[in-house]
Amino acid sequence: MQATVRARSNIALVKYWGKADAALNIPAVGSISITLDKLWTDTSVRFDAALAGDRLVLGGEERGDQLERVSRCLDLVRERAGVDLKAEVISSNNFPTGAGLASSASGFAALVGAAAAALGRDWPSRELSILARRGSGSAARSIFGGFVDMHRGSAADGSDSYAEPLADAASWPLTVIVAITARGEKAVGSGEGMTRSAGFSPYYRAWIDSHPADMAAARQAIRARDFAALAAVAEASCLKMHAAAMSATPPLIYWNGATLDCLQRIGELKAKGLAVFFTIDAGPQVKAVCLPEAAGEVGRELRKLPGVKDVIVTGLGPGLERL
Repeated sequence: MQATVRARSNIALVKYWGKADAALNIPAVGSISITLDKLWTDTSVRFDAALAGDRLVLGGEERGDQLERVSRCLDLVRERAGVDLKAEVISSNNFPTGAGLASSASGFAALVGAAAAALGRDWPSRELSILARRGSGSAARSIFGGFVDMHRGSAADGSDSYAEPLADAASWPLTVIVAITARGEKAVGSGEGMTRSAGFSPYYRAWIDSHPADMAAARQAIRARDFAALAAVAEASCLKMHAAAMSATPPLIYWNGATLDCLQRIGELKAKGLAVFFTIDAGPQVKAVCLPEAAGEVGRELRKLPGVKDVIVTGLGPGLERL
């Protein structure tokens, strides 16, 4: 009763920030994301009657501090499958964990996928997306590849809060240059950051109210393959999210000096006519999304910046893979 699954990180172009229902992890708004080919989590789940409790090994280290959250997600899978066996979970990321690169998204998507496969359950992708959402809101999107549309939903039980594919990776090839500006785990996690922003930012209500228009604009831009339109809505969504975080009490500033340097350099490249735009999740890492022909120059320019510790170049990738 064991399986290994690979799930990839995703980055939201139209951001999700805040929860409508914290207990069910229902997002306050929908989101639109792209799944990244070169950033992944590999997770093995083994159910065993001899185990007295769940066990989590992440990156080669026992992580008791993360076990409760993982067990809660496994409980949902166990309840749905009608079993009560405990599980050993061994997981690893090929990119920094907890540093604003959506490791929780790929992690919980891989966890749900591997747990279901280990129990021999061939559940529909939509059901896996709902289960993954309970572990991490953004994990619902990592079930799928390419461009993904996450529905906020309106049902009280969260049954219509799930992700679904919007366009596959090959239909509009984009390149993402990820500028790593810090390797450690961030001091304030996304969940706490969302709660603080929703409760204490004067801009949070405006963020919610402006969101439907952003979702509609992004969907239209992706359907039309309109890079300039997608750039405009993605950058605006990113800045509005971080404005809500920065204006909370106490403020949440996820950026560092190198983050700002990257934004300025990307702006200079745009002014030169390169097809590139930025987005930043809850962390200091900058993602430069560009058309493939611009990727070489964008990557070279970001590598030159003193505060950039590493650069990852990736295309768009697939959804869950059984290894």
